[in-house]
Amino acid sequence: MNLSKISKHHFLLQFRIHINPQETNLPKIPFGPFNLFIQRRWKKPANTAQTRLESRTIDSKLNKLTTYLKKLKTILKIYELMSNRKRGPFVSLQLMSRWTNIVGLNVGMGEFVHKHPHVFDVFTHPVRRNLCCRISGKFKGLVSEEEGLVKDCELECAKRVKRLLMMSKNGRLHVHALRLIRRELGLPEDFRESVLGKYKEDFRLVDLEIVELVDKDENFGVAEVEKWREKEYREKWLSEFETKFAFPINFPTGFKIERGFREKLKNWQMLPYLKPYEGNEVVQVGACGGNNRYEKRAVAMIHELLSLTVEKMVEVERLAHFKKDFGMEVNVRELLLKNPGIFYISTKGSTHTVILREAYSKGCLIEPNPIYVVRRKMLDLVLLGCRNTRELQAEEEIKKGSDSLIRKAFAGNTTVGEWVVPILESFDNVNDHDDPAEIIDASEEFDGC
Repeated sequence: MNLSKISKHHFLLQFRIHINPQETNLPKIPFGPFNLFIQRRWKKPANTAQTRLESRTIDSKLNKLTTYLKKLKTILKIYELMSNRKRGPFVSLQLMSRWTNIVGLNVGMGEFVHKHPHVFDVFTHPVRRNLCCRISGKFKGLVSEEEGLVKDCELECAKRVKRLLMMSKNGRLHVHALRLIRRELGLPEDFRESVLGKYKEDFRLVDLEIVELVDKDENFGVAEVEKWREKEYREKWLSEFETKFAFPINFPTGFKIERGFREKLKNWQMLPYLKPYEGNEVVQVGACGGNNRYEKRAVAMIHELLSLTVEKMVEVERLAHFKKDFGMEVNVRELLLKNPGIFYISTKGSTHTVILREAYSKGCLIEPNPIYVVRRKMLDLVLLGCRNTRELQAEEEIKKGSDSLIRKAFAGNTTVGEWVVPILESFDNVNDHDDPAEIIDASEEFDGC
């Protein structure tokens, strides 16, 4: 009898809560054997871009590559700050410590510099007796070589910009968007004058920040993926129906293939779409449940943009600046995550970087270009770390000789100007004899690439 009264009391409480959910004076029903009839709503797990990004299959090779490239970009920022100073070719470590937040270091500047003796030359100033730093001759030579290659490839740069303009909605692009991916496209710093202003038969500056295509070139109207399709058609004897609209798919190791995924992928590969250079319509995805053909066109446009870059990778935030000009009304991050066999998003280095999967094998570019080769030499020089090579041993001997020269100068009462200049010139001679071609191969970091 008592059990039935308790059950009836719990039923009345549940009924009152159902009638008036805002009523908070009711006592909470404890968990027990007499209230098992109360239904609990099952909360569906969130399925957002952030959760899909966290649960994606990790590619350790590409993650390691982006980590190393982040370190190289930091060193190039330090080099730019040092080269902008007009007082001399070296900077004191005390002054460089103020640049820690500017370049985005999470360690001390002195510790970072000492970890890369092949890039930074640390020495004691002969007069002030404080630690100073300057860029090594090897790294300077590689930076100069890259600048020379970029200037020599102005015609290729103009072709890349022309292809991007042909993909745009109305033949126009914002110069600010090109400036954000200037280094990725291999453009010079003054590309607005040296490329856009020089080739007036191809480009016209409508505004200070808008460039317009003068005339289309039908020879540039073939996407890079068409080369792969032709190769697949000839070498693997596949039908034209299977390769005409297909993309190279390369899933990372450990990727889980769910039931029915292969059939969906096969149908998506054969799905026809309007190719990047064939139309200027607005790509709308996700407005009314999504359209597979529009979505595939957006994938093709991002694929073509990445194919035009030097290292086949771009930061996602910078890629989003082309949405309006390309007419892609899509969520770029969502689109990239839905195609893990074509793109890979790396979150290393405090930024999200999208990488074209087909272009890389074991962390190395399959078809390298001259600018990439020079940047790879820079990266190898950075990865040498504190390894004691013959070049470092020679520099240590020169430094010991300079210290003995200082002691002799003080003993002979020599004036300051007579011995400071030869010491600094001796360091220049050591760095000038460094040959960038003698860089020790540090590519074992990428498993023999």
